Amino acid sequence: MGFKYTLLYVVLIVAVNYGFTVAPMVALPGGEMWPTISLVVGFIFVARDFSQREIGHKVIVAMLAAGAISYLMAGPQVAVASVAAFLLSEFADWAVYSFTRRPFSQRILLSSALGTPLDSIVFLAMIGHLSATGVLAMTLSKMLGALVVWLMVRRRETAPA
Repeated sequence: MGFKYTLLYVVLIVAVNYGFTVAPMVALPGGEMWPTISLVVGFIFVARDFSQREIGHKVIVAMLAAGAISYLMAGPQVAVASVAAFLLSEFADWAVYSFTRRPFSQRILLSSALGTPLDSIVFLAMIGHLSATGVLAMTLSKMLGALVVWLMVRRRETAPA
C-alpha cells in the first residue's frame, strides 16, 4: 500500500501554510487583501480526497502532522488557523465520503464545494481578515484547483475501457 497521496497532502499543507507567510497579497475591490497562495489550496482538498482513499479516516493524523510541521515553519497563528479550518472541512469531507455513494469524481466536487467555503471562513476569521469579499475570493480560487482535478478524474472515469 502506497502513501504517495498522503505525503503529497502533508507537503501541500505545509507549503501553503508557509506560503501564507511569504506570498504576496493582491488588493481586491473595496480594499480587501487576497492571498495569492490560496490558488493552490484547492489542490489540498483534492489531495485529501486521494489520501483518504489510501489511509481512510487516518487522514486526520496526516493533517495534524502537517499542522505540527506548519507550526514550526509558518508560525502559530497560521498553523492553528489552518488546523481548525482543515478539521472543520475534513469533517464535511468525511460526511460526503461516508454518506454518499456517488462516483469518486462527484465526491471530489461535492466535498470541495462544501469544504472550501467552511475552510475559508474559519481560516480568515482566525487570522483576523474575515470579509465576504475575502471568503468569496478564497473559495473561488480553491474551487478552481478542485475543478481541474475533477475534470481529470471525470475523464478517466468515463473513458472507454
